[in-house]
Amino acid sequence: MAGPADTAVDLSAALVAAPVPLGHWLVILPVALCISLGAILLMLRNRTEWHAWIAIPGLLLLVLVDAALLYRVASDGPVTMVMGRWLPPFGIAFSVDLLGAIMALTAAIVALAGGIYSLGEIVTSGRRYGFFPFLLLLLAGVSGAFLTGDVFNLYVWFEVLLISSFGLLILGSEREQIDGALKYAVLNLIATTLFLVSVGYLYAIFGTLNMADIAMKARAGDSSGPLMTLAGLFLLAFGMKAAAFPVNFWLPASYHTPRITVSALFAGLLTKVGVYALIRVLVMLLPVERAELGPVITVVAIATMLAGVLGALGENDIRRMLGYMVISGIGTMLAGVALGSADGLSGTIFYALHSMVLMTALYLLAGQAARLGGGFSLTSLGGLYRRSGWFAGLSLVLFFAVSGLPPFSGFWPKVVLVKAALATGAWWLAAAILLVGFLTTIAFGRVFLLAYWRPGSEGGAVAVEPIRWQAGLPLLALAALVVGFGLFPERLLHLTQRAAADLVDPSAYLHSVFPAAGGVQ
Repeated sequence: MAGPADTAVDLSAALVAAPVPLGHWLVILPVALCISLGAILLMLRNRTEWHAWIAIPGLLLLVLVDAALLYRVASDGPVTMVMGRWLPPFGIAFSVDLLGAIMALTAAIVALAGGIYSLGEIVTSGRRYGFFPFLLLLLAGVSGAFLTGDVFNLYVWFEVLLISSFGLLILGSEREQIDGALKYAVLNLIATTLFLVSVGYLYAIFGTLNMADIAMKARAGDSSGPLMTLAGLFLLAFGMKAAAFPVNFWLPASYHTPRITVSALFAGLLTKVGVYALIRVLVMLLPVERAELGPVITVVAIATMLAGVLGALGENDIRRMLGYMVISGIGTMLAGVALGSADGLSGTIFYALHSMVLMTALYLLAGQAARLGGGFSLTSLGGLYRRSGWFAGLSLVLFFAVSGLPPFSGFWPKVVLVKAALATGAWWLAAAILLVGFLTTIAFGRVFLLAYWRPGSEGGAVAVEPIRWQAGLPLLALAALVVGFGLFPERLLHLTQRAAADLVDPSAYLHSVFPAAGGVQ
């Protein structure tokens, strides 16, 4: 800065002058941890036998860090940390509220389960392809998306997770994987381009990309730009990322092609990041435009639910069937976004957390069913109940949960969503949720009858093949979460209700970024 050397310059209006509290470092620690561990594994690329010994403890540490971050946010409110000590909106902000913290923790739990399962599935060749570095890079992108307070950096973290997902998708370089990766890549790159165009449009309208700054300016009516067009672009971009109807066809064409561990991680994480981004942008930043788009989102939600469950009913391959169930679940989440009320958003957040855990468990379950029965086709599977009774019982628990039956975790978010829909007079949305739950029960009842209850083709006595601990441990842990949150939903319901209330009234979030602003202007 040019000027006399003896002239005092007051930087307090531009820089954070006070020391950063120690607890604030938790905000960026999940991303820093994943990137650091991924870099270490890349440096040890010739020592792939060490990768699991570094990655699994690292994922466990990530769970603990995210749990500490959630406790910090739940106790003290949203937390913001800016890069380079530049004050927002000039400094790049990491801003964490309850929604971001709870989603980040659930993602870390899912990744840990997938990492443990991979110990029995990803062999030496897969590790040489870079499974564990790609997994940690994927977690860096997912965590960054949940924790960032800047729209452009939300795009950047989408790119990080997209690049790592390409590497995981083609792990093994089989013909089917390359075909699935091509479809996945083309459609996701189109969605990413739409997202980038929307970000540029957003900056042209508001002159800022800080989420809190945008929310304040949008509520104050400081812009005369075509915000409905902007909201429509974001809806299309994030709808494609989340595999919402009618831009959902890429998911069932690709999710069945990689290793089952990778499919499980994709089902638990990737589409949920799209739903999270949709909630963050439309509900918190552009609430008026979201209300105007409510009828459109309602139609998309119902169509997505029905397209997913009907596709699942018509599938013979368990992996492709589960891909359609991911789509159906996205439709259920969009129902709460369409309603826009605190209760509706609470149901969406609860269902998203439930779906992250459950869909991961179902894909891992499908991998073990194929190992016991010799394939993924319902035509060839049979007799799984005779091969492993406890595995059949565990499967039945997860099938009940995905159908939304009590007393499992899928029941409560659907109750909240149906109640919220009826409270606003949207009986058709409530009816669609209930109908899809009924059809889902039929779809998984069909799986249980054909793959588990029907006698196998061997006809004689069946030798029991033990399930290895690498598969049994994560399956039992995820199933325990499904049962636990079904039997004792109060704490999670309380957190999701608080998270939804903070989205509808983001004063605490805005105050964490702009303490002097005093909330919404």
